[in-house]
Amino acid sequence: MDCSLARTLVRRYCAGEENWVDSRTIYVGHKEPPPGAEAYILQRHPDNRIVSSKYTFWNFIPKNLFEQFRRIANFYFLIIFLVQLIIDTPTSPVTSGLPLFFVITVTAIKQGYEDWLRHKADNAMNQCPVHFIQHGKLVRKQSRKLRVGDIVMVKEDETFPCDLIFLSSSRGDGTCHVTTASLDGESSHKTHYAVQDTKGFHTEEDIDGLHATIECEQPQPDLYKFVGRINVYNDRNDPVVRPLGSENLLLRGATLKNTEKIFGVAIYTGMETKMALNYQSKSQKRSAVEKSMNVFLIVYLCILISKALINTVLKYVWQSEPFRDEPWYNQKTESERQRNLVEYIFTDKTGTLTENNMEFKECCIEGHVYVPHAICNGQVLPGASGIDMIDSSPGTSAREREELFFRALCLCHTIQVKDDDDVDGPRKSPDSGKSCTYISSSPDEVALVEGIQRLGFTYLRLKDNYMEILNRENDMERFELLEILSFDSVRRRMSVIVKSATGEIYLFCKGADSSIFPRVIEGKVDQIRARVERNAVEGLRTLCVAYKRLNPEEYEGICMLLQAAKVALQDREKKLAEAYEQIEKDLVLLGATAVEDRLQEKAADTIEALQKAGIKVWVLTGDKMETAAATCYACKLFRRNTQLLELTTKKIEEQSLHDVLFELSKTVLRHSGSLTRDNFSGLSADMQDYGLIIDGAALSLIMKPREDGSCGNYRELFLEICRNCSAVLCCRMAPLQKAQIVKLIKLSKEHPITLAIGDGANDVSMILEAHVGIGVIGKEGRQAARNSDYAVPKFKHLKKMLLVHGHFYYIRISELVQYFFYKNVCFIFPQFLYQFFCGFSQQTLYDTAYLTLYNISFTSLPILLYSLMEQHVSIDTLRRDPSLYRDIAKNALLRWRVFIYWTFLGVFDALVFFFGAYFMFENTTVTSNGQIFGNWTFGTLVFTVMVFTVTLKLALDTHYWTWINHFVIWGSLLFYIVFSLLWGGIIWPFLNYQRMYYVFIQMLSSGPAWLVIILLITVSLLPDVLKKVLCRQLWPSATERVQSTCMCGHDHLPELTLLACPQSPSPWAMFQARTQNR
Repeated sequence: MDCSLARTLVRRYCAGEENWVDSRTIYVGHKEPPPGAEAYILQRHPDNRIVSSKYTFWNFIPKNLFEQFRRIANFYFLIIFLVQLIIDTPTSPVTSGLPLFFVITVTAIKQGYEDWLRHKADNAMNQCPVHFIQHGKLVRKQSRKLRVGDIVMVKEDETFPCDLIFLSSSRGDGTCHVTTASLDGESSHKTHYAVQDTKGFHTEEDIDGLHATIECEQPQPDLYKFVGRINVYNDRNDPVVRPLGSENLLLRGATLKNTEKIFGVAIYTGMETKMALNYQSKSQKRSAVEKSMNVFLIVYLCILISKALINTVLKYVWQSEPFRDEPWYNQKTESERQRNLVEYIFTDKTGTLTENNMEFKECCIEGHVYVPHAICNGQVLPGASGIDMIDSSPGTSAREREELFFRALCLCHTIQVKDDDDVDGPRKSPDSGKSCTYISSSPDEVALVEGIQRLGFTYLRLKDNYMEILNRENDMERFELLEILSFDSVRRRMSVIVKSATGEIYLFCKGADSSIFPRVIEGKVDQIRARVERNAVEGLRTLCVAYKRLNPEEYEGICMLLQAAKVALQDREKKLAEAYEQIEKDLVLLGATAVEDRLQEKAADTIEALQKAGIKVWVLTGDKMETAAATCYACKLFRRNTQLLELTTKKIEEQSLHDVLFELSKTVLRHSGSLTRDNFSGLSADMQDYGLIIDGAALSLIMKPREDGSCGNYRELFLEICRNCSAVLCCRMAPLQKAQIVKLIKLSKEHPITLAIGDGANDVSMILEAHVGIGVIGKEGRQAARNSDYAVPKFKHLKKMLLVHGHFYYIRISELVQYFFYKNVCFIFPQFLYQFFCGFSQQTLYDTAYLTLYNISFTSLPILLYSLMEQHVSIDTLRRDPSLYRDIAKNALLRWRVFIYWTFLGVFDALVFFFGAYFMFENTTVTSNGQIFGNWTFGTLVFTVMVFTVTLKLALDTHYWTWINHFVIWGSLLFYIVFSLLWGGIIWPFLNYQRMYYVFIQMLSSGPAWLVIILLITVSLLPDVLKKVLCRQLWPSATERVQSTCMCGHDHLPELTLLACPQSPSPWAMFQARTQNR
């Protein structure tokens, strides 16, 4: 069950609402409606507390222990500890219990501290002061005590404490500006509008006198949708009913900007706010290495249990038969994360791939191209002087169109202007004497207005519903703003209707070329289309500009059409879209613009390298489709030959979802027989591949359960399409939808490893959902970095993190896991074989000191150093050839085939150790001085061969030799010899037994023992050496070929550290045109 659904059900149960409805009624200021108006039904809603913590004081210990012992490794050692504790064993339970206790304690402290920080952050948020209206006065209380229906006052630069309906503001036009970087990642300013009948209430007394009720939908996570209505009661007459939309809703987490204060009524509080519904709770992440190791541990646990059962049964069988020989001796004695293996990368766009700095490049008017000097964030770039215009001498007949184009760009926008230097994100007008700040929800609009300013037309302000501009002669022109036809992702355009001082009425329209060209009846379409396509190929964001004149009768008809659509309570969006469609037609094309959203440094190179490594990259953004697609071309996610497939709202409106999915499926599967999609990321530039574009509304339909209660068919079909696309762009995504996409891929039948990277709070959900979460430390705060597994300053660092460090980490950790299993098979299996020769008496083959120190001292340091420093190829080689990452793809080094090889190698070596020494003892049991070898000498001989073999095996696998490697590997062997000489050469007074006295020295005094040690070590290592040689010659991997080339060319590893010793030998426009032609 989806977590959000579970939360909803629990909330409904706790609220006691048995008859759940799809809407709620809020009484503004908790005032009952007038008698006879409507029934007063008191509804219970949650308080305003936010809870993001995982544990409480009471459940921390049991819950944390349960989560830790869900890890197979911890459970495995717990079983070993309990067995040692309950049963009489040769080794002390402390050897297993103490390390286990240490690991569990340290992990619990770490997780407890992290959750304490979350509790601390929650308390700070829940206890922050909030001002609300009570009995006509301003009262202050904690945020957690807010209730639905409270009227709240928020001041400039404060964050909204809950979801509010905007009632009034300090601005005379009833607007306010907010930033929503923590919600959707967009740092630009958005304009919201107060309710028409309440925007004149500017004092606490006025607001307290408001008598109204709000009917709205139940809480849902979509940030961009809201449907409701407000009933305002005046003098007991019939209430005035006004529709409420997303433009009237102020969301929790957004920040008030450039507005002194606002009043709003709380409609969603606490965990019902849209921000909370988009929050993804933090879950335990398990790497592919850990999952593989868990399976291997289960296998070895079964082997150990079977060994114990076999020995126990055979022991009683042996003891049940009389006249058995006595046994030889009867006395009983005392994970890193998975940034490797990543198959899917989900990245945010704004601030992650791009710098979110818009630069006006050029405009084309009637076929003439104008290129002003670049303006970025209001700053003229160095070296700029004057205006550079190409073909800038249009004839007299084109002069009027040119000025109309400039006026259109100065008027067709939603920019707000503030004359203030101290504003969040200042943009200064370069040509004006005073500084002015342009504020807009779209950074493109700011870039366009700034660019046109360099060409002689300056937008001044909107005052008393009049837009003021300066023309080239520095004369001020005033236009009355009559209507704004807002932008939406389906229409892909916006329009304004204005009236000039001479009484002429104009409709100015700007939008995507695919949206403007079909509505044009006049203008130089071919020349402008050619320029647009050229700019799109270069990855620039293009817009077309058109206009038409309206006579008074036409304008009256438009007003009536728009008014009828705006007041509709049912299908309001559909009726507005139909009205816009009728209004925006029969246009005259003026020209086009080109704006560049700068990519981050080396972002394109990074994506290209990741694709060559076999990793699929998806872009998940809240931005509109055209902008996101242009960025995807610029960063090489889509190539010039990429065929783009649309799964968007517009497409679904033309056909049913079922038909669209099946059509796309047929398209992408048509070439599946001839192309291997696993290698799609590495296709050459001349091969056909597919890119999919999907928006948030289409994804909601795919994820929505069907009438029969299932949604699996659509999901599987969608996944099949995605698998056969080289890249996917998801636009207009809410934060929770980003997490849903990641979860959908993560839980698909292949169970691929996923990585999510983003820079804003809106990316936290997908960062937490992915196997690996990476936060970019950027302009939108550090929430993404705080909730991530890794934090990086730039997207380009992902290349080295994955293709170099991730590659090295996987090679090291896979060797460490397999080597630990191998050396313990070598260690345990001779002990198992020994039981067949000692009457199953639990007699140990090795001395207690050897049992204890084998994994702690004799064989631990070499593999530890290997797992920290090994570099099987150089860093430069991995950077140059990203395809080497494919050698470790899909957990290649921890598959069953490799696991079985290491296990059989350990069993083979154990057989060689044991029976080689056994046959030597059969033939040579007397030393040169007549002494007879005993069972402790036999065990010491086996142990000596084993320590040397497993250490030399690791030396054979080491490619990157430093003086530390030499010191640790040969030092470990020397330490074993010195310890054995001291342990067996001195009578230790604190021991109650001296069975090892003189044993090691006696063994080394025998010539045959030396010969056997050398021979058994050679025989044990021979199969592995032969396997390496044959595989390199017959079936070399790409990495092994590179290693051979480097050895032949004496290409040394470039890591020059103090430790290392010297080594010895737009296509987007084309897509839109194709879409339009279809």
